[in-house]
Amino acid sequence: QVQLVESGGGLVQAGGSLRLSCTASGRTFSSYAMGWFRQAPGKDREFVAAISRGARSTYYTDSVKGRFTISRDNAKNTVYLQMNSLKPEDTAVYYCAARDGGPYYIRPGEYDYWGQGTQVTVSS
Repeated sequence: QVQLVESGGGLVQAGGSLRLSCTASGRTFSSYAMGWFRQAPGKDREFVAAISRGARSTYYTDSVKGRFTISRDNAKNTVYLQMNSLKPEDTAVYYCAARDGGPYYIRPGEYDYWGQGTQVTVSS
């Protein structure tokens, strides 16, 4: 079992930045592929970014490429999402997710564990 706790959300003006963190319990964090997803009101949960176990591979949805960066620190059991040049359409609840093994994954159903989410609101 892995428990994931997100932090770092908040209210920011368009063009601003936030860094989300997701800290995992347990001793095997380095064996998990990690991902970030988001869900806006009335919409399905959508993929944002993913990172492989050793951080050699990352993948982003097109709408955040060049603005968001996913990274991880396996010594701290933490994955990060640096979000720059934020837009109002980035407003959503952001979730981190984990899956044991594999490179990275982009579909919600491919992940085994989820955090509770953190709200990101971008004002225009």
